[in-house]
Amino acid sequence: MKIGVLALQGAVAEHIRSIEAAGGEAVAVKRVEQLDELDGLIIPGGESTTIGKLMRKYDFLDAIRQFSADGKPIFGTCAGLIVLAKRIEGQEEAHLELMDMTVARNAFGRQRESFETDLPVKGIDEPVRAVFIRAPLIKEVAPEVDVLSTYNGEIVTARQGHLLASSYHPELTDDYALHAYFLRMAKEAASVKR
Repeated sequence: MKIGVLALQGAVAEHIRSIEAAGGEAVAVKRVEQLDELDGLIIPGGESTTIGKLMRKYDFLDAIRQFSADGKPIFGTCAGLIVLAKRIEGQEEAHLELMDMTVARNAFGRQRESFETDLPVKGIDEPVRAVFIRAPLIKEVAPEVDVLSTYNGEIVTARQGHLLASSYHPELTDDYALHAYFLRMAKEAASVKR
């Protein structure tokens, strides 16, 4: 499976390392036409407003919406989760508006409130090592969104069909279970297309 990592801003190299460790082929995506050759796409953490601006500048918004419409999986981590969301608390405009959820930016507080934990995630046998850095929260989800994990009663991992989102950074650990889960999603989607 060939997985792209949107390389406009954020933790690109770390996601590439994680995808390759999980057995996939990873590529840094800097041009819209690269999307055609991918089985899945990761939108990394970083700064969601900056990523949104750069996506608009380089014509990625409609291209990624089409990628999603074609049933290809997309995985948003931290800022990437915000970029995927239909609604962002306190903001009039969302970005891709693909995943039917409302998110709150920086819900876990400032940089110094960052932490790591082992998180049970539905569909993964062992708890996932999760790094929360100025992490957003999923405040509410539509009925078709499957909650995969919570932390202190708050939603931090969710899936809607071919869309996956995590509040935390799985790529900043040596635990590749969530990337392996996303690779399985890409394999399933590819087998449906054939």
